[in-house]
Amino acid sequence: MTEAVSRPTLEAVAARAGVSRATVSRVVNGGDGVRESLAERVRRAVEELGYVPNQAARSLVTKRHDAVAVVIAEPETRVFTDPFFALQLRGISKELTAHDTQLVLLLTEGRDDHARVARYLAGGHVDGALVFSLHLDDPLPGLIHDAGVPTVFGGRPGWRDRTGTPVYVDSDNRGGARTAVRHLAGLGRTRIAHITGALDQTSAVDRLDGYRDVMRDVAADGDPGLVVESDFTPAGGERAMRELLDRCPDVDAVFAANDLTALGALRVLRERGRRVPEDVAVIGFDDMLPLAEQADPPLTTVRQDIEEMGRLMARLLLRGATGRNRAEPAAQTPLAGLVLPTTLIRRASA
Repeated sequence: MTEAVSRPTLEAVAARAGVSRATVSRVVNGGDGVRESLAERVRRAVEELGYVPNQAARSLVTKRHDAVAVVIAEPETRVFTDPFFALQLRGISKELTAHDTQLVLLLTEGRDDHARVARYLAGGHVDGALVFSLHLDDPLPGLIHDAGVPTVFGGRPGWRDRTGTPVYVDSDNRGGARTAVRHLAGLGRTRIAHITGALDQTSAVDRLDGYRDVMRDVAADGDPGLVVESDFTPAGGERAMRELLDRCPDVDAVFAANDLTALGALRVLRERGRRVPEDVAVIGFDDMLPLAEQADPPLTTVRQDIEEMGRLMARLLLRGATGRNRAEPAAQTPLAGLVLPTTLIRRASA
């Protein structure tokens, strides 16, 4: 029978460093009031002994858990098939890792999961929550508020917040949509259609509004244009494109709410013998590589920095909620909203 190997203790580190146990505790837990020369001795002893702090005991002292919940209000089948979520999680993970903080991923398959997520957050397991892909009728914001954890949202909030102004990070969805549609109009296209995303999400609503902004200016009769509702998926893009061609055979341009929708639209256009961009120009939204570059033809799209959005969400939470971003002081007044710019990336499809 193999003997259990005992883990180095706080007392062992103190003995190796020649300091008191209290001094080791302050250094390990990030406290102040220890001379740098002593702190360096403690850090060297920790490394030599391979000491790992007891997280439960450390949390009692610091009131921190060094963990952040990432709540995605989508089923796992969507999260693990849409590259958008991988990019945002990568940005979040990089920022949390840089600050020695664990990521706890929570997904919601249905309304029963909302209560489970709220219970977990209220249980004192994490220092805060990053929440994105919310839907307009989602009860999660209220449940999370009731759980009492600092929160940063991904995307412009579309609900009435009874708790004050939510902190969020978003892209300029409306402005990006305007740029895309103006580009199509500048190409001389006159029958410009829009395939929306899921209209219970603010990003889809903002992109639809941006499309209508431009169509009111460029359409001779003020017609807001041809709109078919979809759901941000390739299959949804296919269904919407078929409906568009049946309703309006002379459509000559399509602005799709995201790249996945645009890929579905491109497949249907090929099936129907429509050349892109000669017959129908197509623009997406996201610029998710390599999808956009490997599309047939390569996809013109509106670029938003999805990974950077995730990184900034985590940075705002660490700075404003826990006040321990080592590179920045705690925010006295958190930002209400941070909106990142978008850029049109021109390729062969438009």
